[in-house]
Amino acid sequence: MTPAFTRARDWALLQFRRGVALARAHPVRAALLPPALLLAYLLVLIPFTPSISDLRKAKTEVPTMVLSADGVTLAEFRRINRQWVPLSKVSKPVVDALIATEDHRFFEHHGIDLRRTAAAVLNTLRGKREGGSTITQQLARNMYPNEIGRAVSLNRKAKEAITALKIEAIYSKQEILETYLNTVPFLYNAFGIEMAARTYFDKSANQLDVLESATLIGMLKGTSYYNPVLNPERARERRNTVLAQMAKHGKLDPKRAEVLAARPLLLDFERQAEPVGIAPHVAQQVRKWLIAWADREDYDIYSDGLVVRTTIDSRLQKAANQAVSRQLRQLQEYADRARRKSEERALLQAGFLALDPRNAQVKAWVGSADFAQEQFDHVNQARRQPGSTFKPFVYGAAFLDGMSPEDTFLDQAVDIRDRGGAVWSPRDSTPPTNEPMTLRDGLAQSRNSITAQVMQRVGPQKVADLAWQLGVRESKLEQVPSLALGTSPVTLREMVTAYGTLANNGRYLGEPQLIVRVEDRKGRTLALFTQPKPVEVMPKPQVLKLVNAMRGVIDEGTGAAIRTRYGIQADVAGKTGTTQDNSDGWFILMHPQLVAGAWVGFNDNRVTMGESWGQGARSALPIVGEFFQQALRMRAVDSRTEFDIPRPRPKPREPARDPVQEMVDDILGRLLKMIQ
Repeated sequence: MTPAFTRARDWALLQFRRGVALARAHPVRAALLPPALLLAYLLVLIPFTPSISDLRKAKTEVPTMVLSADGVTLAEFRRINRQWVPLSKVSKPVVDALIATEDHRFFEHHGIDLRRTAAAVLNTLRGKREGGSTITQQLARNMYPNEIGRAVSLNRKAKEAITALKIEAIYSKQEILETYLNTVPFLYNAFGIEMAARTYFDKSANQLDVLESATLIGMLKGTSYYNPVLNPERARERRNTVLAQMAKHGKLDPKRAEVLAARPLLLDFERQAEPVGIAPHVAQQVRKWLIAWADREDYDIYSDGLVVRTTIDSRLQKAANQAVSRQLRQLQEYADRARRKSEERALLQAGFLALDPRNAQVKAWVGSADFAQEQFDHVNQARRQPGSTFKPFVYGAAFLDGMSPEDTFLDQAVDIRDRGGAVWSPRDSTPPTNEPMTLRDGLAQSRNSITAQVMQRVGPQKVADLAWQLGVRESKLEQVPSLALGTSPVTLREMVTAYGTLANNGRYLGEPQLIVRVEDRKGRTLALFTQPKPVEVMPKPQVLKLVNAMRGVIDEGTGAAIRTRYGIQADVAGKTGTTQDNSDGWFILMHPQLVAGAWVGFNDNRVTMGESWGQGARSALPIVGEFFQQALRMRAVDSRTEFDIPRPRPKPREPARDPVQEMVDDILGRLLKMIQ
């Protein structure tokens, strides 16, 4: 804006205000106000009102759609909680009540009702403030509150009038009514007639009767003052005023209006929550990224009709939701039974993430037990001790250091002194056997004593470095001996990423990918995200040794329920994890085509889970087990695909002994001794 333009605007405003002051002091001389001056003032204001292109854009405002990989809508990013409905889907009494009450000459004017405006000006000059806005002028205020403002001033009224004229130039009368009814606010986060109908009467806008229509239209004079929930008597009086206006202007039979006015105000009130979709934490992540991207690229995520295509598989997402919900419901019952009467009820939480290790694409993401109650994301935001799920990094560092899965350590109590002189004495849930144990068995049985000795051999720095290379890149890892048992808090996203790198033969693909591309409303690609180039961070031979050892966790170790309870016979490997006092339960499972991990616990890590159900094998494993079971059933995973190392043969089991035969053999043995 040039200085000359600013000076011209200020001069026009000053002269117009002087003319208004003159008219107030001498009403008879009001007609002498120079028309040319008024015209100049209005011309100066035009650039400060929405342009025709802005109005056309608002007319075609389309929210952003977030879609799964298989085309299911995950979320819509709207400016407000509004469900747009065409005018044909709005009941006739609503339109009749609106026109009769707010603007009965609506179909006769072109945005400004000169008769009503003149009457309003004269009454205002006499000291009796009166509004003269048409429906079109009110629409201008609702659509452009920032450009027009809400101040009681001639400046605002002039901008409102200019915008109303522009709206009438490009909108039909039917379109104006439709846009108005879909944009007007009705309190309780309800915008537009459809959300208002659902909120106050639990029905759609096309089902509203005369009384309900009059109640809602009556609120427009002052939604808070005539709030039917908090101020039912005022709302009823205002409703009856609307009925009277409808009768006055021929929209309602006067006798019927009298009968209806005697009826009580009947509401069926319920706040309308915004739909969260099947992957609300995914939508949360996408929105955060998209806002920054749209700012850089000059797009509006609420009106430009963008389409964001994600990597989420809707079938797997639903399976994950179901698995998390089912397991937490059962565990919550255990937690509630164990709660003392004096204790407040603590709600269990969970996080779940599944990705394809071949391309790092996220297939399912559950951030909490219930997004409506807990928006905090336990996949991406929560940092918790991973417990024994961290142990594979210790054994991986050992294999990189030249050790073998068949190397042995004595299963015995150990005391390790760190650099500061402190002594660390890790213990297991069962006494040490004091017998040699291979690294493979030590990992399968999750023996702390074996893992601590391996850590002592390779050193914390090598373990921390390997964890970082694999994908634990944001959380700080304390390079102390106890790191072997997962004492440094990390995110579930980091852990699943690291296991994904292992399942991808040691090739790191970067952060999990959630967005494939962004399109405009016509399907043209605006941004495309291709698979990153893999970086080998751990040699394949050592990776396969580790994966093979982690198979033992599933075949004969702490994760055996995957085979016995869930019947999964595909080639999988993984690790359970439990932290001190059962504060956290973890389980991560790997397959060449899918990696999934779950964490279970309370938000306050001082609140612990029970001894009988808090271990990772009992709290987190069932979530992953059920999810993988469903993934195999729907053939999202090929059960025939295996890791690039032969599966170990199961250890031969001794044949089961028949107790009857044992008794017979014992008797025969004794008889033989007696004969001899």
